[in-house]
Amino acid sequence: MPGDFLKSIGVDHPIVLGPMAGGAGSPALVAAVSNAGGLGSFGAAYLAPQQILDTAKEIRALTGKPIALNLFAGGYEPDRVVDAGPMLAVVAKAHERLGLAPPVLPPNPPSPFDEQLAAVIEAGPALFSFTFGIPSTDAMARLRKAGIPTCGTATTLEEGKALADAGVDAIVAQGEEAGAHRGTFLRSAEESMVPTFRLTRVIASATKLPVFASGGLMDGGDMKRAFDAGAQAAQFGTAFLLCPESGIPEPYRAALRKREDTTVITRVYSGRAARGLRNLFIDACEGVPVLPFRQQNDLTRPMRTESGKKGLPDYISLWAGRGVTRARELPAAELVRALVMEIGGR
Repeated sequence: MPGDFLKSIGVDHPIVLGPMAGGAGSPALVAAVSNAGGLGSFGAAYLAPQQILDTAKEIRALTGKPIALNLFAGGYEPDRVVDAGPMLAVVAKAHERLGLAPPVLPPNPPSPFDEQLAAVIEAGPALFSFTFGIPSTDAMARLRKAGIPTCGTATTLEEGKALADAGVDAIVAQGEEAGAHRGTFLRSAEESMVPTFRLTRVIASATKLPVFASGGLMDGGDMKRAFDAGAQAAQFGTAFLLCPESGIPEPYRAALRKREDTTVITRVYSGRAARGLRNLFIDACEGVPVLPFRQQNDLTRPMRTESGKKGLPDYISLWAGRGVTRARELPAAELVRALVMEIGGR
């Protein structure tokens, strides 16, 4: 039944806030969704261990309801080498326009997952979710010992089965419509673009695990179709971006308000395939070799930050999923209540 797994961890409604790392998913947004009876999820993948603990404390000062924390369980490419010259040249032009000093090539870092996971376990969320891969057997055992349920992200049936074999408690079925980073980890992103409802149906049928449908879901009608496909819950990201509690800058909001779906899959902001609104920087990087994740992400961060401060959408990663034109500009709690009403709840 919809919501059974979430009810078992103290969540009232089958509504999950997508864990939007990098600023969009603010503590205020996470808390607002949890306070309204959904599951607020925080994307902690870019935070140092102490920052994870501090953020969890900040969220818990705003809500006593269950929350989820999310990390990247893979995706790093510390050994991949790319000629950085062409990409540095493109970013340098953006820096010049923004009044920034010329860019400096950042290091290509290893994954911080193990250190981050220790902080997550100490924080003790109601659910630990992850994407970009599967934690090690030892990491999964540590989570089980701590009594923290786990939820992994799959973009194909093959990945869903791999997550089930690893012992997860639930699976996010991330359809091709989803905004932001693709969770793909067994094949290329291009080979793993399965529509949300189809993916939900096959993973739910094959694994018999609770499935959260994710990708292009915007309203109660979408939730009902997800439930019909076998989902126990619906995960929303783009739908919450225009909420006042989200952490996106004003030019990002203005781009979303244009009500145009110009979304494309691009690697130019982070080094990893992600869906967002097309803009000037994406076009400027046409044919330019992209650096590894997350070296590319660290290279573009100053540009993205300054572009937001200057009110320019040209150099911001405008992550958004299909269905973005239907995003509602409501406080998060009101949006949760609207979704509950639309599926016949109260």
